Amino acid sequence: MRPVSVSRALRLGATGAAAAALTAGLAAAPASAEDEQTDQLWIQVPYERTVTVAPAGGSARYRDLPVGLHHDNSTFTVTDGRLTVDASGLAGVAEVAWPDNCVPSGSTAVCSVPEVPVQGWGYEEQVKLKVRALPEAASGAQGKITYEATAQGGPDGELVAPHNSFDTTVTVGSGPDLGVAPPAKLEGARPGSTVTTPSFAVTNTGNEPANGFTVQMWATYGLGFATKYPSCAYTPPGTGSTVTRVSCAFDTVVAPGATVDLPEPLKLDIAKHALYERLDFGVEPAGGATDIQTDDNNVSFIVEAANKADFAVRGGTVRGKAGTTVPATFSFLNRGPAWVSHTGSGDPAAVVEFRVPQGTRATTVPDSCEPRTLTGAPLDQRLGAPRYDCYLPFWVKQHTKVDFPFALTIDTVLKAATGKLTAHPDWGTSFPFDPNPRNNTSKLVVNP
Repeated sequence: MRPVSVSRALRLGATGAAAAALTAGLAAAPASAEDEQTDQLWIQVPYERTVTVAPAGGSARYRDLPVGLHHDNSTFTVTDGRLTVDASGLAGVAEVAWPDNCVPSGSTAVCSVPEVPVQGWGYEEQVKLKVRALPEAASGAQGKITYEATAQGGPDGELVAPHNSFDTTVTVGSGPDLGVAPPAKLEGARPGSTVTTPSFAVTNTGNEPANGFTVQMWATYGLGFATKYPSCAYTPPGTGSTVTRVSCAFDTVVAPGATVDLPEPLKLDIAKHALYERLDFGVEPAGGATDIQTDDNNVSFIVEAANKADFAVRGGTVRGKAGTTVPATFSFLNRGPAWVSHTGSGDPAAVVEFRVPQGTRATTVPDSCEPRTLTGAPLDQRLGAPRYDCYLPFWVKQHTKVDFPFALTIDTVLKAATGKLTAHPDWGTSFPFDPNPRNNTSKLVVNP
């Protein structure tokens, strides 16, 4: 490992992805009309924060403590957020440095947030507190900061965050604190090319050295490692997996305040099937040492390739007499050339909406298909629904075909009874990467 300038690695305190973040999440249910008329104010704070003990005869280093407000419903505009921060629980343990948008009074402060955003996938901080241990505080000492908030807007004109629900436990500790600055997103990567990633420099902001460190990397299916480090072991995806795992061990000592970089820049191969890709990078002290603050140990490098994926659905025809039950299978296809993965959100790659032909009932339904009313509301009854939403996994490889085997009981014979099939995203109506939206719809016809 080679040393680099400390100024090159800004400790931003951003949380990153762990290996579990590369697994599937559950699709959220559609919002109801009642949900659209409600709103709630929330405070987003670290659950805990560790500060280092003060050196003998000196002052401890301030640690960042970001706080954010957000609300749920984009229908409403929410302004004039007022965040009350009570640091009285830190007495004898730590002290807070207040930013310019906070007005302190003793151990409390009221902080202003003019515009309160709707919650997104990312973390948006508006109040940037700093906290450090008092000179007399010993390792292991703990205190607590509590928060309350109000804002103007919402259905009743004012929103109030749930009382006594948000706090940060501050612990005084001693040890290494390794972190990695979050890299910028890469857009427009050319499939089949090789790119150099931003620096994954490792900085120690703790008060003790890290006597070596380990690195874990996880790369999605459209990324390959053009750079291979001798200190790393590479595990390709196994059956049913789309992730390459890399484990590294470096014996470089990272002193307090020091930054080290990888032995050489990390280069990634962009596969011809790449589209929405992600490299997760995590670092830990070696030798069984405990990192005193882990929220900046993991980061994600997002790569969006300039690629397309042609999604399609394929229906068919079935025939039968009144009172009979007939197999009725339809299919989803990804014609490529790209695979599609919603690694970050865990949303399904696509949903196939099936409107059941008139005169028939669904009497066999695949497990991945949920019963709905024609307007999309969930139904408790699994069989006999007028519509089914069939969910793909959060990823689908290129040139993949997924069948949905239904069985339909024909109650009444109608000439050319038609069930409509439509592939669409879980949220929204179209796929931005699909060059041919016309084949996103099809038909399943009974007795043509």
